[in-house]
Amino acid sequence: MKPVRVALLGCGTVGSEVVRLLHEQASDLTARIGAPVEIAGIAVRRLGRDRGELPVDAALFTTDALGLVKRDDVDVVVEVVGGIEPARTWLVEALKAGKSVVTANKALLAEDGGTLHDAATEGGADLYYEASVAGAIPLLRPLRESLHGDTITRVTGIVNGTTNYILSSMDATGASFSEALEEATALGYAEADPTADVEGFDAAAKAAILASLAFHSRVSAADVHREGITEVTAADVASAKAMGCTIKLLCIAARIDGSVSVRVHPAMIPRSHPLASVGDAFNAVFVEAEAAGQLMFYGRGAGGAPTASAVLGDIVAVSRNRLAGVRAASESRYADLPIRPMGEAVTRYHISLDVADRAGVLAAVAGVFAKHDVSIATVRQSGRGDEAVLVIVTHAAPDAALAATVRELQQLDIVRSIASVLRVEGIDAT
Repeated sequence: MKPVRVALLGCGTVGSEVVRLLHEQASDLTARIGAPVEIAGIAVRRLGRDRGELPVDAALFTTDALGLVKRDDVDVVVEVVGGIEPARTWLVEALKAGKSVVTANKALLAEDGGTLHDAATEGGADLYYEASVAGAIPLLRPLRESLHGDTITRVTGIVNGTTNYILSSMDATGASFSEALEEATALGYAEADPTADVEGFDAAAKAAILASLAFHSRVSAADVHREGITEVTAADVASAKAMGCTIKLLCIAARIDGSVSVRVHPAMIPRSHPLASVGDAFNAVFVEAEAAGQLMFYGRGAGGAPTASAVLGDIVAVSRNRLAGVRAASESRYADLPIRPMGEAVTRYHISLDVADRAGVLAAVAGVFAKHDVSIATVRQSGRGDEAVLVIVTHAAPDAALAATVRELQQLDIVRSIASVLRVEGIDAT
């Protein structure tokens, strides 16, 4: 049988694992696909780099990625380089030429996935990207296929392993953010520059991809409200524990009154919720649908081998389609739902106020909440005198009203400072 010829763009941590798995599982892949898979070429930035003992002929390496993509003997293009350009140019060229594409490039899909989908439609080619969100966890295909007959109402997830490790460590040991980040870096969970992770950019890109699939609408990273975890303190974690909660960096995508709300931010969640027990660098996504009810997907969300596993799954799928002379369903964006502003998202706030310990303080603070039509659920004071701290948890209210309340509290003479503000996501789950 004529082999399926694969052009691999990138041979770093993930690319090397793809090469290894293609070699080790060659006979099984042939049986599953119905034809052998061969590597037509591997595009890299530098030819002389030490890549260990890879089971591949050195002559297959090239620095001409675009030339490799354009070759007539290439059937499938696998991209694990990342970034926007030149990856976008390579993949658009491949798709328009009718070549199937498998990519793990969450940044490109979140920023300009529409261009890739349009090119795939023009060329009649497959575009698969399971590895772009949550590593080895089979998540995107269930959203795109298994739940296609259902109506998804909400997707809530922990989709960044670095931040989950940091917050889990802070919860378990009482460490500060900087101490937990240092530990994560030493263990290899955090990059030398962790900005994309700790500031929420990585999670926001994944949230956009999840929302696009779940709600049949094009959602980009620019549509996602984003906050990172750098301001989360050990005191916040301790306060969450006192409430029976833990803090997680959540991506939340919800269908609300004919619109889509997508946000990424740290939040307190009850320890009874399934996502609360997701520790270390693991990922998990909690999906709620009208007919299926509540579903949870859990596993390793990053790393060379887990991500390569998802890439190989996509290679099998697109290769089968090519041999059968069919194409997977194209992008589903018929709903075209508008993006709901963050100010209209309904949530709860946990607010710690450093206040003067004197008569009338609580009444003045409560008056500000009432002015903005925000109901107070609980109030707790710790310390006295100069150490007085007022901890308030609100009932659900629009985020704009809650934010306006915090801004006005900052102007009160009796409020020396606002120590922290965290959202509380009391998701019903059993």
